[in-house]
Amino acid sequence: MSANDARNTDSSRSRRQARLLGWSRWTTGALLSLIIAMPIVTSAQDRQLQLVSTAWSPFTNGPGQPRFALDLVEEALGRIGVTAKTVIVEEAKLTPSLLNGEFDGSAALWKDKERERALIYSQPYLENRLILVGRHGSDVSAASLADLAGKRIALVAGYSYGEAVKTPGGPIFVGSKSVEDSVTRVINLEVDYTLMDDLVIQYLVRNHADATRRLLAFGSTPLLTRSLYLAVQRSLPDAESVISRFNAELRGMIADRSYHRLLHLDWILGDVDGDGRREYVPHDDQAGPRPPERSYELFAAARPTMERGKTRRFYFGGKIYQGWSTVPDRHKVRTSPNPGASSQLITIFTFSF
Repeated sequence: MSANDARNTDSSRSRRQARLLGWSRWTTGALLSLIIAMPIVTSAQDRQLQLVSTAWSPFTNGPGQPRFALDLVEEALGRIGVTAKTVIVEEAKLTPSLLNGEFDGSAALWKDKERERALIYSQPYLENRLILVGRHGSDVSAASLADLAGKRIALVAGYSYGEAVKTPGGPIFVGSKSVEDSVTRVINLEVDYTLMDDLVIQYLVRNHADATRRLLAFGSTPLLTRSLYLAVQRSLPDAESVISRFNAELRGMIADRSYHRLLHLDWILGDVDGDGRREYVPHDDQAGPRPPERSYELFAAARPTMERGKTRRFYFGGKIYQGWSTVPDRHKVRTSPNPGASSQLITIFTFSF
């Protein structure tokens, strides 16, 4: 080998060694980056929240009881890698336990100025809408509690109904043991009315249609409407991230029918595409030959006035249709005699007529 060839060989060997060294350094750096990042990812996926709430059936309750709001929040949080456990406490302990930081937040909270100083709130995801319910033939046209002065109204003892039910000179509130007990007292003329959440009325109309038409009358104007929120402590290091990611899941849960399943509903009226207009969304894409006579409005308090008189919009198969006549026939068949989640509700309430 010539001296020139030897120099070329040494030069080539040096370049190969340099490339190998560079590759080794890059690989080591990449592996270190992955190792450093892994605990962060694992931490986010393993995030756990200790939450608190009061009992308000069917929205909040302990395990094994109706707890629609808690189920919905836990589902949405689970999609973003956060688990939650809720402790049920008495109303008097709720706000103090949140303000002193005993819990990370609450999955079902009304807005309150004192709480807002300590908590970050999500978008509203449900509403408590209390409707006047009387015996068949009674006047249920009252637009406010003030219109019911002197009337006896059954309310479930232990539930928090807010300051609205404490107005002097208003109706007389009578404690009852449960929603079912309140209805029984109305039917037996022990009280004039009860206040019932719209979600429970949906259940009654769907599962006890004949009895409700024969025995009960429902108002059309909510006498009390309060939005429900997820709220977490501002002091949590990832509080804003948890809330923003939770908010992002809500619309998708309407479109993929998670709301229907978790609230045990056949039809929901909500904004699927985020354009400010709402669509009728069935529990699946085979909804039957007729449009719904009754549907559950997710946010009646925020109903756009421009919707009045407009053609109803329906959501099937990922598409929005203007008017029932434009919905394809393939969506107007029913796949089973008892569609939707209505049949799942049979064991949740025990009304007897």
